[in-house]
Amino acid sequence: MSAREHILQALLGALQTISSAAALRGEVLPERVPPDDGLLILRDGDPGDPDVTLSPRTYHYEHRAEVEAIVAPRQPTDRDEALDDLLTALGTAIAADRTLGGLCDWIEASAPRPVDLPVEGAPTMKAAIVPITLTYSTADPLG
Repeated sequence: MSAREHILQALLGALQTISSAAALRGEVLPERVPPDDGLLILRDGDPGDPDVTLSPRTYHYEHRAEVEAIVAPRQPTDRDEALDDLLTALGTAIAADRTLGGLCDWIEASAPRPVDLPVEGAPTMKAAIVPITLTYSTADPLG
């Protein structure tokens, strides 16, 4: 398994430690989110162009993944607080192990981009897209 895949699986594992939300990877947004729980969807993102050092040849990535955080409380007044709670839990999960068990050099979340998701015939869901930068090095861009 490639270093990139190990790191993305470890990040998903970190997301799955958040007890108040379900965590998925690469799934389409469901039509409904359980009203009392949140949902996190990990998007693999883009590793970008690496910096390369020689002797030994090493590829240094700042891979930019994204996590979509989604909540759908029954009461509109609860949406902002529920999303804030989920984002705080996401930050805590990331800060708990900034190297994902030594698989990467550093993991850092950027500020969330809030989004309202209107759903026809249902209450609006509140969401945020959180960019996650995964800094790691590998000897092979495919490995």
